[in-house]
Amino acid sequence: MRLRTILIGVAILLASFLGATVGMQLLSGGTGTVAPPALVEIPPLKATSRTSVVVTPTSIALSAIRDALDASAPHNVSGKRDNPVSQLLTNADIGWTIARGPLTVTGRPDAMAVGTVLNGTLHVTGQISAQVGNLGGALGGIVNRGLGQDLQNLTGKTLDQHADIRGNVTLVSRPAITANWRMEPNLTAQVALADGALSIAGIKIGISNEVKPMLDRKVDEQVAALTARLRADPFLEQAARREWARMCRSISLGAAGAGLPDLWLEVRPTRAFAGQPRIDANALTLVIGVQAETRVVPGQTQPDCPFPANLELVPQTEQSRVGISVPIDVPFTEVNRLLGLRLNGKTLPRDGQGPYEAVIRSASVAPSGDRLLISLRVKAREKASWFGLGAEADVHVWGRPSLDRENQTLRLSDITLDVDSESAFGLLGAAARAAIPYLKDAVADYAVIDLQPFAANARRSIERAVSEFRTSGAGVQAEVDITDLRLVGIDFDSKTLRVIAEANGSANVTVSSLMAQ
Repeated sequence: MRLRTILIGVAILLASFLGATVGMQLLSGGTGTVAPPALVEIPPLKATSRTSVVVTPTSIALSAIRDALDASAPHNVSGKRDNPVSQLLTNADIGWTIARGPLTVTGRPDAMAVGTVLNGTLHVTGQISAQVGNLGGALGGIVNRGLGQDLQNLTGKTLDQHADIRGNVTLVSRPAITANWRMEPNLTAQVALADGALSIAGIKIGISNEVKPMLDRKVDEQVAALTARLRADPFLEQAARREWARMCRSISLGAAGAGLPDLWLEVRPTRAFAGQPRIDANALTLVIGVQAETRVVPGQTQPDCPFPANLELVPQTEQSRVGISVPIDVPFTEVNRLLGLRLNGKTLPRDGQGPYEAVIRSASVAPSGDRLLISLRVKAREKASWFGLGAEADVHVWGRPSLDRENQTLRLSDITLDVDSESAFGLLGAAARAAIPYLKDAVADYAVIDLQPFAANARRSIERAVSEFRTSGAGVQAEVDITDLRLVGIDFDSKTLRVIAEANGSANVTVSSLMAQ
């Protein structure tokens, strides 16, 4: 009987204690529901674009230039010379034919030189004039006066003689790009012939003196025709227009994440610029750059990209560069999901020390002005409590978003606990009050959103986009590579977090043959 009485007393004591505990929590609020602070309205993000630049060196092998010139330049030239010794020859026919050898092309810092060897024949036919005996005064110093009677004996005889022509020609070009998308070749030519002579009735006539003026005229005519053709040739403009049209479009990037819509990279070229050609021992290099407006849009577009009438000439540059800057929009529903993964279930304090602990049950984020409001559902309890009872409350924390460029994360700074939240949470008891100091630290430590997956996805998408500009074949190899992508800025409105990404890389074009172009 005595034992039964004791057990009943203990049960009554425990029930009383439990009822008192629950009653105290009910009297103190037990569960705190705090209305979220009023949010400051944010204007919707404006449609924006970023400036991107692609600088592409196009290296044309000197061997390709040599082969193209060799295929188009005439292999033989010929001509006739007026009779320089009409008193010596009648019915004269003085003609010459010259064949060129294979072309050679050499480069130097200021010019490109094209050279070839000349081999030919000077052919003279005619009859010795009856006046040959009286040529002493007419031919002046070129007549051998000791010929005498031997000259008179040649009168009326037919002359048919040949003489070899040896020499070389060198064509020097200092090419320059002009603002009207043309190439100014700046050509100069020099002909050199070896000394030689042809003897007509004992009179020596210098081959170089007789042939070179005629050959100079022929070469000058060819150079003038080539200069006019290159000046008028729209090959540079046509190539630029073709690539301009390829760039002016929107390119599918796919979806930024599961459940998100497909995105498109819109590229709108706006400016073209170029440095003057560079020449070295192996190639002639043209460096042409394009500046474009780029943006990520939710659907395919048809941008308008007028081709520039003038090419802007800039100081010579040696390095290729691809700099693509684009805004990437992330809905706050995705930001909330990521934040929940970081905060939900976290226990405070992290080291587990102290008589109290608090657990974050849920977390969400809402933009307001230039800050973000983090709303947390937190349960706090006294660890020594036999029954694990505690208090729950809604807590609202303010923070300013900032981009950690080094770690490619979104962090919160200037973290403050909302005043109403602090007051309501504090009324829930000692456990809740003890949790307050840890909340700001928890938000600062845990409310970090890793943006690297967005950067990696953006890089893959841009790499897929630029891969369309890689070409190989018909003597042309074009390489465009993305080597790095970094997130450099953020912006937001009430629905969207906008991250600015910059992709860097290189672009090069190598031309090994001009024959198929």
